[in-house]
Amino acid sequence: MVEYPPPAQQPMYPPMPEPIVGVDVFPPQQHRRWTVLLRVILAIPHFVVLALVGIALAVVAFLGWFGALFTGALPAWAGDFLRGALAYTFRVTAYLYLLVDVYPPFSFEVNANYPVQVLYPAPTRLNRWAVFFRFILAFPILVLTSWLSSGWMVISPIIWLIMLITGRMPAAVFQATAAVFRCQVRVDAYWLMLTPTYLSQVFGDGPLPEPSAVAPPLPYTPASPTRPLLTSKAGRVLLWVILVVGILWSFFNPSPNYSHHNEPTRTNHVEWGTP
Repeated sequence: MVEYPPPAQQPMYPPMPEPIVGVDVFPPQQHRRWTVLLRVILAIPHFVVLALVGIALAVVAFLGWFGALFTGALPAWAGDFLRGALAYTFRVTAYLYLLVDVYPPFSFEVNANYPVQVLYPAPTRLNRWAVFFRFILAFPILVLTSWLSSGWMVISPIIWLIMLITGRMPAAVFQATAAVFRCQVRVDAYWLMLTPTYLSQVFGDGPLPEPSAVAPPLPYTPASPTRPLLTSKAGRVLLWVILVVGILWSFFNPSPNYSHHNEPTRTNHVEWGTP
């Protein structure tokens, strides 16, 4: 069994000036084609669990909002539950997005041994006005993430077919998919008051170094293929395509899906292939 290093033991790139949620994704060299073929069917048990988790998440988030509004900090018990529930949700999401091939464990453990690691910042004080107006402040990024998610779902049959034939996710597709996934993680963490940091760096942390005879040394040691998330020109172009497709889909879809962020674990947050 592959042991994925816990976040505390992973080499870090330069720290961010604000408490931001980090995401580590360790993709396999080769996906098993039969798991790609049956991905949604295999995930059905998780859909059942996510439906129940979504109810608990909504209740805890509501109570946590009141606690943060009056005390200026998310109650510890609420933060612990939300971090664990979201970590589980994000593992299932990454599995459905074909970023990884290992079946997600039914665990709320934040640092579970899985090729997807969510690195939450330490609990910090929250601005009460930002808590009170959380929905208004978060609305633009909720819509943006909805467009990205919808756009990815629309093109997902193409990605699924490529991976079914080759067993691999092309590098540019991985970068764009990881960027969409990371946006979902960070927006949900902000929406649920696990971090005061607003969404930024939607298109990654920077471009990939240009190929050269002698590659210049990096000023840091990457912790994973997604931390930092460096995107190629093809990856950024594909991300723009995903965004445009998502915007167009929202105009033709009679029921916009950004409202699902009220319940981050609902299955329409992670479904793919059936837009």
